[in-house]
Amino acid sequence: MPETSESSETSEPGDPSVILSNTVGSFPWSVLAERHPALIRKVRDAFPYGPEQRRALDALLTSGSEGVIEPLGAEAEDREQWETWGREYFGRSWFDVPFLWSESYFYRQLLEAVGYFDPGPWKGIDPFRPFKLAELDTPEADEELAALDELVLRPAEDQEEALLNGSLWGNRADLGFSLAGGVGEQADFQLVANDSELLRSMFAGGTLCLVADNAGRELIPDLLLIDHLLRHGRVERAVLQVKPYPYYVSDATTADVIDALRRLTTAKGAAGQSGHRLWSALTDGRLTLRAHPFSCAPLPYTDMPDDLRQEFAAADVTVMKGDLNYRRLIGDRLRPATTPFVIPTAYFPGPVAALRTLKSDVIVGLDARTEAALVAAEEQRWRTSGTHALIQVRT
Repeated sequence: MPETSESSETSEPGDPSVILSNTVGSFPWSVLAERHPALIRKVRDAFPYGPEQRRALDALLTSGSEGVIEPLGAEAEDREQWETWGREYFGRSWFDVPFLWSESYFYRQLLEAVGYFDPGPWKGIDPFRPFKLAELDTPEADEELAALDELVLRPAEDQEEALLNGSLWGNRADLGFSLAGGVGEQADFQLVANDSELLRSMFAGGTLCLVADNAGRELIPDLLLIDHLLRHGRVERAVLQVKPYPYYVSDATTADVIDALRRLTTAKGAAGQSGHRLWSALTDGRLTLRAHPFSCAPLPYTDMPDDLRQEFAAADVTVMKGDLNYRRLIGDRLRPATTPFVIPTAYFPGPVAALRTLKSDVIVGLDARTEAALVAAEEQRWRTSGTHALIQVRT
């Protein structure tokens, strides 16, 4: 199967296959054939784009379902970079190239269609911003933030466990700050691998690097966990890595961090206090934002550039949030689910943890009994349903 150019993934026994999207009915196929067209229509309706942008969005809709992959326009400043990353894929069906690459390139082409990078009135306008902001302005968000008033009355250790739980489940935000039970003990949801105690033992006063996943109600639990760790001396410094531009619908950018902080600082009670502490942490350098260009590359972290490798090496622990970061961390390949987590992460330049709600086929680090029980109960739906999660650590 085709590999991305310049790939440096370490070979493994059995040569695990790169995931493609050309099996009708598979999860990757459904993303390209169903999710992407629906997203284009939502973006088209979310803004009063002019005829030029609307024609470009319609062309992307047709290309994604019926056409072939085309290079970026001649004026695109990152055209050469994308050609390096995937020149061999141009002229081929979107479904016949690596899923990670085609999915990533779709979002780059969507930004091209709406003029995000072009001089003009639409430059820098996030096409996903309405969806992100809507998540912050809901009764559910109010209830979740109000729950912090009760949580802060609990011992610090209980607070940390609940906040880690919130950061883990992410888009299952209604579970975020539950005071009942521990990590992964929520009804109807299952933690398939749990290294939470090992992860918490690594919060020992050093530097935490948290590679963010999504914005809105998924980012707020990450920020609240960072605030707790800083406030209680569990880490001395935190680096929050976000995307340099909109990506994968809801991936967090610097603007999304500011929106989340404003939501917190305008809240009452403990949530507001946390927001003000985080704001101060940013101004005095205890919390740093980073938006590395590689965050939007269609490549696994095995191919990270040297400067990013050095940043991860400098952290006492790096926490990778969410499904896409997990795919990039271990490689978007069909490995046996029982492959030890330490094997595909051996290249990583420091201790690394994954906090992930399962939304794609990629999975490692399960024991054989857990995998067998999951397959028996749900066949393979557990891999993509969002009702299962994991905390995995490689020290």
